[in-house]
Amino acid sequence: MTTRTVLVINSGSSSIKYQLVDPDSGDSLASGIVERIGDSIGAITHKHAGQKIELDEPVPDHGYGLAEVLRLFEEHGPSLADAHIVAVGHRVVQGGRYFSGPALIDDEVVAKIDELVPLGPLHNPAHLKGIEVARKLLSDVPHVAVFDTAFFQDLPEEAARYGLNREIADKYSIRRYGAHGTSHQFVSQAISERLGRDDLKQIVLHLGNGASVSAVVNGKAVETSMGLTPLEGLIMGGRTGDIDPAAVFHLARVAGMSIDEIDHLFNRESGMKGLTGESDMREVWKLIDAGDKQARESMDIYLHRLTKYVGAYTAVMGGLDALTFTAGIGENDKGVREGLCERLAYLGIKIDPDKDPMRISEPTTISTEDSAVVVTVYPTNEELAIARQALTLI
Repeated sequence: MTTRTVLVINSGSSSIKYQLVDPDSGDSLASGIVERIGDSIGAITHKHAGQKIELDEPVPDHGYGLAEVLRLFEEHGPSLADAHIVAVGHRVVQGGRYFSGPALIDDEVVAKIDELVPLGPLHNPAHLKGIEVARKLLSDVPHVAVFDTAFFQDLPEEAARYGLNREIADKYSIRRYGAHGTSHQFVSQAISERLGRDDLKQIVLHLGNGASVSAVVNGKAVETSMGLTPLEGLIMGGRTGDIDPAAVFHLARVAGMSIDEIDHLFNRESGMKGLTGESDMREVWKLIDAGDKQARESMDIYLHRLTKYVGAYTAVMGGLDALTFTAGIGENDKGVREGLCERLAYLGIKIDPDKDPMRISEPTTISTEDSAVVVTVYPTNEELAIARQALTLI
């Protein structure tokens, strides 16, 4: 059988991440990133077959950046002409109520992604740039959009609707959309396969600089922590997570802050960064180990929020069979995993410390055999998930 591949593109406002994926084997054949697009000095990194090619050069726009990526593929491999690319998969954060699964990109789909820019102002414009450029440079293969919100599009109305005036909410499309859905879907499906059950009550903790939690019953999402935007929910690297919305009114009236200033404060300068001065959890642990009381208190605040969500979602589902950690912190921070599981001992969760090293790169069950809940660390692979979803439309 001829190997077939999917080129996965995640276009940001000033970056393009990419990966060439074999969706059948799950192998990554090449990957890279274009950074600092539009700055005086840009950077491009391309990885293939153990080689890493690095370029420092101005990248004026996304078109130039992606053209350079295609040149690197031809000069350093693997040749895209020989890679049998069957699709280009694009990550898109906000799909609104339009998309409950992947979509073959045409002008109508592009128009809908553009229409949803007010709901994803930090992400959708950048995705549209990547889609526009890629469709021009790779015009001979189909392009597929895979949406972060799709897995949560069919949330029960009781979970998706806020207690906001119904007319206003409907007019301005204010509801819970969630995010990281590609990861939550990929991991929850993998856990069902791993445990040989499709009737699980699961909680997936996607813990990275951005963090979210989902409740999944019988393979369907019934709750998730991110809401209208990725700001709601858990405490994150730079985001507040849940906060009384009246804090916005208070800061505007008392501190004289503008809406843009508050937006920046809540999304960029809060969370662990605002609490400790560090958004990287490794640096937070260094502060804790050095005896920093504020850092220890901040970690307790972080764990407290996680504990609340796990408890609430267990109640919503009427039980819990499987708890799974994924993403950067979930996969690489033993302190967070064990700190949370200690707080969840009342659920019958028991962790085997010998099965739980600091960093875990392969699917690993870290709970004991007599634990009431199966606790697993399962590395997410959003690129593979996007590639496989793209294939379903080809």
